[in-house]
Amino acid sequence: MILSIIFSFFVPQIYLMKKLFVIVTPSMLLIALLYSFVPAKQHENIQHANKIELPQPQPPEVHFPDLHKKRLTNAIEYYFNEALKQHKIVGASVAIVKCDSIIYSGGFGNKNVVLKDTVNAETIFRIGSVSKGFAGILTGIHVEEGLMSWEDKIIDHIPNFRLASKTNTNKITLSHVLSHTTGLPYHSFTNLIEDGLPLTTIASRFNEVLPLQEPGSVYNYQNAIFALSGEIIERVTGKPLKDVIKDKIFDPLHMDTASASYEALEQSDNVAQPHQRLRRGWRPLKINKKYFGAVAAGGVNASAIDMGKWMKFLLGNNPDVMMPSTMDQVFNPAIQVGGRRQYYQRWPGYSKSFYGYGWRVHTFNDAITGEPSKVIHHGGSVNNYRSEIAIYPNEDLGICVLFNSQNKMAKDCIPKIHEIIQEIMNMPINDFLLQESLVAL
Repeated sequence: MILSIIFSFFVPQIYLMKKLFVIVTPSMLLIALLYSFVPAKQHENIQHANKIELPQPQPPEVHFPDLHKKRLTNAIEYYFNEALKQHKIVGASVAIVKCDSIIYSGGFGNKNVVLKDTVNAETIFRIGSVSKGFAGILTGIHVEEGLMSWEDKIIDHIPNFRLASKTNTNKITLSHVLSHTTGLPYHSFTNLIEDGLPLTTIASRFNEVLPLQEPGSVYNYQNAIFALSGEIIERVTGKPLKDVIKDKIFDPLHMDTASASYEALEQSDNVAQPHQRLRRGWRPLKINKKYFGAVAAGGVNASAIDMGKWMKFLLGNNPDVMMPSTMDQVFNPAIQVGGRRQYYQRWPGYSKSFYGYGWRVHTFNDAITGEPSKVIHHGGSVNNYRSEIAIYPNEDLGICVLFNSQNKMAKDCIPKIHEIIQEIMNMPINDFLLQESLVAL
């Protein structure tokens, strides 16, 4: 196991914790005794009758003790430093969230292999199709606001939208677009997106493509028609999508380095350059403009620390941005994903997959108990960047990894890191102390 070969230094603070426990416990009992004599209030002030008290953030130690955090840091550093030694990657940045806390964020390797500049948690990467999750959530926000509905017809918002069948043209809804169930063949007109054609031009050309199935009946992954969800948001708000996503998501969540434009990357001095693998190393590439004209499909830029804040939100910690009930609609499985050829279908315990609105929804079975659990996931790839994000709702856990190169490590970094976290959380504190004591001898 990855964790078993990683050791740390002894943590003497445990004895201080014991002393504090002895002091604090009698005090707590006294407070509880005094409180029992205070009569309960019969009525609250009328002006507070309808006020909703949101849960207050708790310190990370409540969810993930310092001893666990130290072990996690060591394990994550070992995992990525080994990959760097073996030249599997150029650079990477990682964020891990537990409940309402970012329990780990950090960077590894180089932003540019020639300059040897170091990646950190604030280094910005392009996240590719992980952007689709932002599109699903952003649509949900506007559904909440009453500006659109999941069942809005695309043609009602984009009048020049055309499919080969007039009947199907009038059937396609926003929910079909966001769940890749329009009936069009796999990756229809992705080439036009990458060539930079305007979305309105592409919308009028779908009549050149013969559909495979009726809308809503089959899953076929798309970029071009998916990006129309962003075009609709621009039309109902009257603003560019890069500004809408900033106003509705980046600013409220304090994702200070996140953006959705090529110009924003140019203005930043902490950006990871994409890289191409050579026979004896890596070559840095230029950042291109692909997908910045189709932000919903793949145009978001973010750092690991940004993605940590994003995952905190996805775990339900910011109902002021979007209510959990609407988020449930975004994550609700809309269509089953068949086959067994995708990389995530080879993860341990994999059972089945669906697609919601901009998100993959997987079911995994526990190896010991056989109990099923849900994982909300997406991967991304653009301009030689690679990204992975996974939310484990049952564990109140989120993991995101950003790379500035295409690499094999990306395909299983999520289950590997999840395994590390599980091992750490399942190990009793006393076992930690014993191992640390042996190292100190």
